[in-house]
Amino acid sequence: MIPDRRHILTEQPNPHSENLDQLPIIDALQMMEHENAAAVAAVAAARPSLATAVGWAADALKGGGRLIYVGAGTSGRLAVLDAAECPPTFSSDPGQILAVIAGGDAALKASIEGAEDDSRAGAQAIDELAPAPRDLVIGIAAGGTTPFVHGALKAAAVHGAKTILICCTDPAHISLHVDLLIYLPTGPEFITGSTRLKAGTATKLALNAISTLAMVQIGKVFGNFMVDVDAGKNVKLRDRAARMIESIAGLNRCHSLELLDQAGGRVKRAIVMHFHHMTADQADELLKANGGHLSRLIPRPTPLKRQ
Repeated sequence: MIPDRRHILTEQPNPHSENLDQLPIIDALQMMEHENAAAVAAVAAARPSLATAVGWAADALKGGGRLIYVGAGTSGRLAVLDAAECPPTFSSDPGQILAVIAGGDAALKASIEGAEDDSRAGAQAIDELAPAPRDLVIGIAAGGTTPFVHGALKAAAVHGAKTILICCTDPAHISLHVDLLIYLPTGPEFITGSTRLKAGTATKLALNAISTLAMVQIGKVFGNFMVDVDAGKNVKLRDRAARMIESIAGLNRCHSLELLDQAGGRVKRAIVMHFHHMTADQADELLKANGGHLSRLIPRPTPLKRQ
């Protein structure tokens, strides 16, 4: 028998958009903008639980563990996106933040809807990663019931890993036990059941918060600069890295680029070399001894004056 999911908030009709197909385009856009604002409000409402998730993620990464996302469909694609963007932004090890999507890599480009119904496949995917107690596994399911995600989280718990579920429906309707449930109250979708809309937007914001602020906690950011970026990847990042050195070390562009080259394209290394008058290897050792936190090793730059 097919389960009746009408009680799930993301499956319910939205009374605000019931005449959507009759609206002029400009009015439909205005209505959609109004609905999108609910995604931002939903993330704000979840701030306490998101703060806990950030702390757990930071603890996992500091302790040599991994942050593992699990999702299906839109949720899985957003998970893969977040995980894939951490190495180029923070020079994190690709194995530190992972994403598992129902249906595998093929589901990134094409819809494989049936894959989400296989709880055993979710469990198997997690078993293959062999999570440990120091790992954190975050399942993402807008409606909260995705069997693939449930299977994965149950398997993660058996392995002793901490578990989190991110959902956009009333937690009272979710029977799965997890260590933390993050409820993003986005309400009924603009188009009934299309969770790629508000639920997807809120999920992207939540994942942004968890991974970004966890990286801040472990020293990947100084002020609001991504000082762990690898400038050797492309011209854009080389320019950005040089400007970071200019701002933090107070050097001109020419000297900043020279220092960046001496540091092998590593911004934090370059800045420590400058302030402590040491070699690249010595800078690496000093950073390692201080947990990678640049703030423990150099003075704060003078804030820029507002025009």
